[in-house]
Amino acid sequence: MFRITPVVRNLILINVLLFFLQGMFPELTVYGSLHPIGSSLLYPWQFVTYMFLHGGLGHLFSNMITLLFFGASLEDVWGGKKLVTFWLICGLGAGILYQGVRYYELREMNESRLAFHEQPSGVAFAEFFREHVPQAGESYALVARQMQKTPDDAQLMEGAKQTVDAIYRQAMDSPQSGMLGASGAVFGILFALAYLFPNQKMFIFPLPIPISIWLYVFLFTAYELWKGIHPTPGDNVAHFAHLGGMLVGFIVLKVWERRGV
Repeated sequence: MFRITPVVRNLILINVLLFFLQGMFPELTVYGSLHPIGSSLLYPWQFVTYMFLHGGLGHLFSNMITLLFFGASLEDVWGGKKLVTFWLICGLGAGILYQGVRYYELREMNESRLAFHEQPSGVAFAEFFREHVPQAGESYALVARQMQKTPDDAQLMEGAKQTVDAIYRQAMDSPQSGMLGASGAVFGILFALAYLFPNQKMFIFPLPIPISIWLYVFLFTAYELWKGIHPTPGDNVAHFAHLGGMLVGFIVLKVWERRGV
């Protein structure tokens, strides 16, 4: 029979409450999201607050329904205190690991930006977009072709430089540049359940038969890794935060095993 455990219920209520507060106070999203290293909007508390905020109703629903279905089993085994501890560690670790990935990406973007300033060209403009803004699709193509045709057009070149600069500034300091969501902690919960109960069966739509949870988590991990390495236009999901939650969850479980916790 389906039921909800106390800590899972409280975590869901906190996330839902904060989601409604985000709608009432937009500043909560800006200053609670986890912004990149070097951003003027980055504050220490964001490593905790980001995991209790969400970018939309669908984002909130997917995370909370996963917590609802899978968190209760862990709370039964661990108790509420241990579940909350694991949740927070996975969320914090996911944020830290994602920050490392994002720092590397933004450093590479800045180096490409500076190189473009030194030698602007249509090829370099297109390469900048392909490498650092793949979600933009082919929106850059027209400008890149025109730059190749008229390499002596100073106004066009200056406009391209300003575009590249604006993209970097937006990635670094835009109010929308922060990461938010409980996904890192949720993926840690998923991994823990697969680690402790690998042969537990679950139904996944549209498969007609149940599969083992370890297989589900393995396939999901492979998907997240692929999407993280090969982003597609319109994809603004922090895939490496999801993977970070799983990795940190694995480390915590191994440490607890050795200490007999």
